[in-house]
Amino acid sequence: MQKTFLLAFCSLFLFQFSKAQQPSKPTSVEIYNDIQKLNFLGSVLYIAAHPDDENTRLISYLTNKEKARTGYLSLTRGDGGQNLIGPEIRELLGVIRTQELLAARNIDGGEQFFSRANDFGYSKNPDETLEIWNKEEVLSDVIWTIRKFRPDVIINRFDHRTPGTTHGHHTTSAMLSVEAFDLVNDKKIHPEQLSLTNIWQPRRLFLNTSWWFFGGKEKFEKADKSHLTTVDIGTYYNKLGLSNTEIASLSRSEHKSQGFGNTGTRGTQLEYLELVKGDALKNKQDIFEGIDTSWNRVKGGNQIGAILKEVETEFNFSDPSQSLPKLVSAYQLIQQLEDEHWKNLKSKEIKDLIVACSGLYLEVAANDNSITQGGSVNLKLEAINRSKADIQLTSLEIPSLQIQENWNSLLTFNTKLSKELSGEISANENFTSPYWLVEKSTLG
Repeated sequence: MQKTFLLAFCSLFLFQFSKAQQPSKPTSVEIYNDIQKLNFLGSVLYIAAHPDDENTRLISYLTNKEKARTGYLSLTRGDGGQNLIGPEIRELLGVIRTQELLAARNIDGGEQFFSRANDFGYSKNPDETLEIWNKEEVLSDVIWTIRKFRPDVIINRFDHRTPGTTHGHHTTSAMLSVEAFDLVNDKKIHPEQLSLTNIWQPRRLFLNTSWWFFGGKEKFEKADKSHLTTVDIGTYYNKLGLSNTEIASLSRSEHKSQGFGNTGTRGTQLEYLELVKGDALKNKQDIFEGIDTSWNRVKGGNQIGAILKEVETEFNFSDPSQSLPKLVSAYQLIQQLEDEHWKNLKSKEIKDLIVACSGLYLEVAANDNSITQGGSVNLKLEAINRSKADIQLTSLEIPSLQIQENWNSLLTFNTKLSKELSGEISANENFTSPYWLVEKSTLG
């Protein structure tokens, strides 16, 4: 039965063409964490103005402890700041800081988003910021991101109620977030977006407040904080051997052009959230209170949740491949969901998990690091199945190299399959992406 399931799955699954480095494989602990995330259907969007404004401790906590899908929307790419590691400024600095943010999210587990807002340097107030940014354009980007990401909870880094007391970009990011909260569920607002996404309504919006907003640590200690939600982000992940704050410091240290490297902290540390909009909380410790974050929130998801709960409970750290039959069964049920949002998200997650549990290694390497239009390239495919499950490699297609191979190759345990391939790039090929070769290839 296991073999039949795997053959059916592999005939549908698309593997991407590998990049220059060898594909990395997750550990059993990482696989288990991803299984837990597969079982959590809740999301949080953190919103601020610049690279480095995000709270990596809270993002890491929400991703790794709560298992929530967590994103950071940086309205700018930080190209109006200074560069401590090189001569690049303006647009080139924006490229550097974009990559630093992506590297940070790769560590803390979040997802990264941007708007078209230009980081033009320090701004004294939101009025100046919005005049230079073009409010309607940037607001539409915020609305688009919320509608696409569909967060249950939004968290602002800055306070929308204090214009003129801090960087205008900071206050503006919060003002636009608060305004967007009431607009994203209105079909009359940016209806052109609805051909590609749907309206959405987050349940809550918080301000990630701290002593800084109270004018100092002493004032904050004396302030009444009973109305605030308190989160201890100092949790220790014993399976990883790291505290949440240590992971956050590694993430934060990716902001190299701003000199933000640090060695990390340990122990209990509190973050404070003030409810700005949305449903009131009875339990001040649970920002998802009243929100169904199980598979029951999706029509037809009950059976999927039951199977995946068994996968989580029965997971074998010594042999993750034992989870394959149930993961494949869950994958097939996910394909029947009517909810396209969760169907697409969870299909990708479970595909990655099936590959990870199988120990499947796939790599296509070129014999040269460059190629021109009309040129030819030689490739070498390596495929190896390091689980006891039978997996069948059925086809490989790279349209832009005019390569289409149909196989019926059974990948048995730990037996490497190698194939030599060659292809030619059309003289009419349009190279529109720096990841052109990755995007143009699939393995089935």
